[in-house]
Amino acid sequence: MAGSIIYGPVPSWRLGRSLGIDLLSHKAKTCNFNCVYCQLSETVNPVTQRGEFASLAQLTEELKEVRGIAADYVTFSGTGEPTLASNLGQAIEIAKSTLNLPVAVLTNSSLMPREDVRHDLAKADVVVATVDAHTQELFRQINRPVTALLLTDILEGIKLFRREFEGKLCLEVMFIKLNKNFAGEIAQVVRLLSPDQVQLNTPLRPCAVKPLTPSQMSFIKGEFVKLGDVITVYEASRPEVTPLNLKETLRRRPKV
Repeated sequence: MAGSIIYGPVPSWRLGRSLGIDLLSHKAKTCNFNCVYCQLSETVNPVTQRGEFASLAQLTEELKEVRGIAADYVTFSGTGEPTLASNLGQAIEIAKSTLNLPVAVLTNSSLMPREDVRHDLAKADVVVATVDAHTQELFRQINRPVTALLLTDILEGIKLFRREFEGKLCLEVMFIKLNKNFAGEIAQVVRLLSPDQVQLNTPLRPCAVKPLTPSQMSFIKGEFVKLGDVITVYEASRPEVTPLNLKETLRRRPKV
């Protein structure tokens, strides 16, 4: 695909064949976090306010070119935090009407305390929200927000969204050395958020920290078993897909 907004499809361990949409559309990572485990490396373009980074007109044109593509989901992710795009809600509606595919959004959860963000996210079929810590200090160490954010506010935003959202809410926890010994405490936090599914991840793509082993992740899963539908990245299988543009897909290495 020649455009700069759409990429893939890429194989996703949780969404099958995922056709990605990057509304941030920057060469460098645009985010309000600088997570230690991020596969996109450092946050070169720190942003804290919502704005329009890619036009809906461009998105519409690119979507027309991929009508009929073999994919299981359209996924809003890419080179940073998708809820920073102020036109996210409209983009979800356009993607649904053009491709007739379910829409997922991968979010770091940071802006979910905002009503406008929750309203936009509610248009999706699946929202995967991240919670990696149970305390403010651990949150600061792992997610490294670029501005002052409180974990308690973020958790309250997820609770509000859970009450409003009629789709599938998944909570992802990325486990690394820093938080692996707090799985039980994090599980208690996740339980209070009432997700439909819990996704236990560890960074298998190249990044600054090492992934946990399958046995470590299996032990961690044991702390979450009472929460219902719980999957780990090691248990999942990735579908075989032929990307629209392999070079572009590999360059972005999106989080799926």
